[in-house]
Amino acid sequence: MGNISSIEWTEATWNPVTGCNKISPGYAHCYAERFAERFRGVSGHPYEQGFDFKLWPQRLSLPLQWIQPRLIFVNSMSDLFHEEVPIPFIKEVFEIMESAKQHVFQLLTKRPSRLVSLVDSLP
Repeated sequence: MGNISSIEWTEATWNPVTGCNKISPGYAHCYAERFAERFRGVSGHPYEQGFDFKLWPQRLSLPLQWIQPRLIFVNSMSDLFHEEVPIPFIKEVFEIMESAKQHVFQLLTKRPSRLVSLVDSLP
């Protein structure tokens, strides 16, 4: 996660959630899992828990600290609409995105039905 990304189609990444579980064949070659698992057990590393699901509430305000406008990939290392992400947490992420108007946020999901079920309650 950082204010500069090597992903060619974005400028920064913001990961208030990390980890996931495979729900389709599309996950067979998941880059995020391969990356995170390399650090499993490395004490103090953000991926010390490997690709196990984890909420990072301390990361929620990060985009508000970035003054310069950025194109930000949200949850490059997870899926915001993962079934274990509490709805209030998802709403908080959207509230931060709404507050950080200088940025453009990119969200990708393999769980569109959860997004659709929440869309009317999100800012």
